[in-house]
Amino acid sequence: MSEQNSLNLEENQTLESVNEYKFEPIKGYPMLNWRGKRPFTATQFFPAQKKEEYGEDINGWLNKIFWGDNLQVMSHLLKEYRGKVDLIYIDPPFDSKADYKKTIKLKNQMISNDTTSFEEKQYTDLWSNDEYLQFMYERLILMKELLSIKGSIYLHCDWHKSHYLRNIMDEIFGVDNFKNEIVWLYKTGGASKESWAKKHDTILFYAKEDGKHVFNLQKERSYMMHKYGFSKSEFQVDPANGLQYTMVYCRDVWDMPSVGSATSERVDYPTQKPEILLERVLKASSNPNDLVFDCFMGSGTTQAVSMKLGRRFIVADINLGAVQTTTKRLIKVAEEIKHNKKLIKDEEVTKYTGFEVYNVNNYDIFRNPVEAKDILIEALEIQKLEANSIYDGEKDERMVKIMPVNRIATKADLNELINGFNYKAWERKQEEAPNKTVEKLLLICMGHEPDLKAALELAVKPYKIDVEVVDILRDKSQLEFKRDSSAKLVIEKDELVIESFYPMNLLQKLSLQKEQVDDWRELVESIMVDWNYDGAILQPTIIDIPEKNELVKGCYKIPEEAGTIRVKITDLLSESWEGNIDG
Repeated sequence: MSEQNSLNLEENQTLESVNEYKFEPIKGYPMLNWRGKRPFTATQFFPAQKKEEYGEDINGWLNKIFWGDNLQVMSHLLKEYRGKVDLIYIDPPFDSKADYKKTIKLKNQMISNDTTSFEEKQYTDLWSNDEYLQFMYERLILMKELLSIKGSIYLHCDWHKSHYLRNIMDEIFGVDNFKNEIVWLYKTGGASKESWAKKHDTILFYAKEDGKHVFNLQKERSYMMHKYGFSKSEFQVDPANGLQYTMVYCRDVWDMPSVGSATSERVDYPTQKPEILLERVLKASSNPNDLVFDCFMGSGTTQAVSMKLGRRFIVADINLGAVQTTTKRLIKVAEEIKHNKKLIKDEEVTKYTGFEVYNVNNYDIFRNPVEAKDILIEALEIQKLEANSIYDGEKDERMVKIMPVNRIATKADLNELINGFNYKAWERKQEEAPNKTVEKLLLICMGHEPDLKAALELAVKPYKIDVEVVDILRDKSQLEFKRDSSAKLVIEKDELVIESFYPMNLLQKLSLQKEQVDDWRELVESIMVDWNYDGAILQPTIIDIPEKNELVKGCYKIPEEAGTIRVKITDLLSESWEGNIDG
């Protein structure tokens, strides 16, 4: 089945065009279908812009973090990394019907105001079933293309969609390449009066090619095997609890704790997974120096464990909060490795501690994509439609569709519209007035393929529609979509001093005026300083990331060789201000 459904991509393709991915039924193999299921026929190459660099390369390698839509990130990566990724672990949306929020809280809370904290939505996990399945389908196809011949993929999910996702992975990777359905058993979560308590997640494990994938057997402690005939000589005593245990090969049920609120690895990110879980995955299905990929990065657990175990990694996330959280976490892990502050696994293995941060397709206009539609609706004075599954609003007698933000709109993005149009209503309109348009549309985008309008009009023939495309970067460039932060930098003697910092978006959400801020440092998550900025890539040598209840210093000694000084100040919302001053 895997050969029948393979993309058969050629190594020399530079624009990443792909053959049509056919889904023809094969006798004996069930196939999952959904409304609007469509072949993934092509993917465009998207440029990436390097923005930041931390640490030094080792053996010519720097780990890579991408901020952007992971479909576009993978389309970018195909050009160089097709067939070169050795392990993929993803923890994608579960379709849990929930909004995941982070509590933003002032440091020290010395500001006199009733609002010293609020909840900021990090991302939403609310989908229509068909939309979710197509979303995962397209991304899994690209992941298969990135995997090396010895590679494997672990997909972390739960009861919401595990049964569908296994069908999709059977179709893409082939049923013969299915290896395990792993159960991660944990103790958190309450009981239900209507059903058994849901106390596990599912991890689907597939190989790229059966028999060629890396798999290193792992062992774990068992406190029960004395009941099954093991000899006394095989047991040890756990000094923590006095219980006897023996080492046994790991099975497909993993009894591991989730990340507790008091644990040192907690980074206050929704849906964070424990390092012990990723450590088992990485040790089993990769070797030192192998390349690991995770395109739903989240809190950065995969990356932290990869760095400790000597694996290289490429990762991505659409959420800026995930990028900032992971960056901060990896800086800390790199310091621990460098200074041996605590035991790091596999100390003899080369550790790749340097990394760089990229934007894909200039993904930096809207800091929080969850809020982007609401910001656009307000800025463009669109009448919002709350209960419409296809359109976002109405303006000047046109139905408005806001295309994916922070990237070029492509013909593939039109499929949601094409599959959702009310063709029965259009048929009635056409019968009543054959020469008139059945619908007037306004597409809002941030750059688009030149034939976007024509492609949509052609796709719905014989119906006649009137399509207008508005590019907010070109047509509405005068609009202000976010409140800019401001900061004042001065040089006093041989020191760089930050006199003030006002993150306007954060202050607005805290209902604070500038005059109410006595110590701007309470609003700051981190400060980074590059003493010799090259005008393009931030390479900080001062990285001021205080502990939770501490404040940034805000004053830094300038080295004699300093040139153009670049300062990046990140606030509690993970939004950043950057500015220069000459040393």
